[in-house]
Amino acid sequence: MSAQKFDVSDLALAEAGRKRIDWALSEMPVVHALIERFTRHKPLRDTRISACLHVTTETANLARVLIAGGADLVLCASNPLSTQDDVAAALVHHGISVFARRGETHDDYYRHLNAALDHRPQITLDDGADLVSELHKHRHHLLDGVLGGTEETTTGVLRLRAMARAGALRYPIIAVNDAMTKHLFDNRYGTGQSTLDGLIRATNFLMAGKTVTVAGYGWCGRGIAMRARGLGARVIVTEVDPVRALEALMDGFHVMPMAVAAPESHFIVTATGDKNVVDDPHFDVIKDGAVIANAGHFDVEINLPALRQRAVERTQPRPSVEEYRLKDGRHVRLLAEGRLVNLAAAEGHPSAVMDMSFANQALSVAHIRARHADLAKAVHDVPPEIDSEVARLKLQAMDVVIDTLTAEQGTYLSSWQEGT
Repeated sequence: MSAQKFDVSDLALAEAGRKRIDWALSEMPVVHALIERFTRHKPLRDTRISACLHVTTETANLARVLIAGGADLVLCASNPLSTQDDVAAALVHHGISVFARRGETHDDYYRHLNAALDHRPQITLDDGADLVSELHKHRHHLLDGVLGGTEETTTGVLRLRAMARAGALRYPIIAVNDAMTKHLFDNRYGTGQSTLDGLIRATNFLMAGKTVTVAGYGWCGRGIAMRARGLGARVIVTEVDPVRALEALMDGFHVMPMAVAAPESHFIVTATGDKNVVDDPHFDVIKDGAVIANAGHFDVEINLPALRQRAVERTQPRPSVEEYRLKDGRHVRLLAEGRLVNLAAAEGHPSAVMDMSFANQALSVAHIRARHADLAKAVHDVPPEIDSEVARLKLQAMDVVIDTLTAEQGTYLSSWQEGT
């Protein structure tokens, strides 16, 4: 332990963290099964892994899988406000080098990224692509030793696909976010529940009867809109994609531009992966007392410099809430500094959905270790057999049995000769 490198807030929190990690594992039966499997087969024996992820109880159980598989793991935070300090301490006591503190500065954040890269990773795990970006921009001498990596988020996959299109990506990445057993459940049900949890914890406002605007109708936006409606809110969706806008309309939501929605909205939540979705002109018309929050990965979806420039006073009436008084007397309430509200003001996604996401992560890492020589330097889908296995294991853990195709049915679906 004396030679182990780490930077966490308080090692005395380790026992509390261990209890919460075990609590989360009770809702993660697929990850539990993989811990047992990886312990037996050691698919990651002596593999150096650097991971830049939200340091939460669920991530700690992914770390358990990787360590059980024989990995040499270093973990840093993927967001300055998402680290659970007791979890970070517990992982250090488990022998993992962890570089993460809740509320760390911008400089500390990048120092921690580089501490993870000092590990000379053979495989990277990323949540937002900051680790991959830092590696390619400033530590490119390490790239020849990297076999591959995984990416967990929509935002990160967008960045990595842009790198691949530009010919800048130097090793294969598996887009875990795009697995069916990830985005259909984690993004939709996980983001939906945890985002509303963050809004309520931060404000203690009643949602019923309020108008909630959701910017973006991807899988995260769908989940947020669904859960807000379930709590009795009137829900508006803003979109730039005509197909998604049409889908939101036919799902029963109001659809309009942000400039029209802002004067009506008690809550505005961004979930787009783009910047300045709530922009300077929107502050001209935003409703007095409106709460704005971000459920996208980076803190660029709300134009924070514009908001701060307009403000004549800023106060903090509650934890995770900053209230800005504008020149005309209106008030705008910003949650979690514009960072991920579900992790900064709440605890993140429920363990049951992260069970599937992190099972995909672990199995994809093992796939890279075994098959890296066959993978081009591009962004790859999760192999369909991994997706299917995660779903099968999850159903099995839930005591759900489904039908299987008969031989006749299988032949029919794979042939063209039989018709009317």
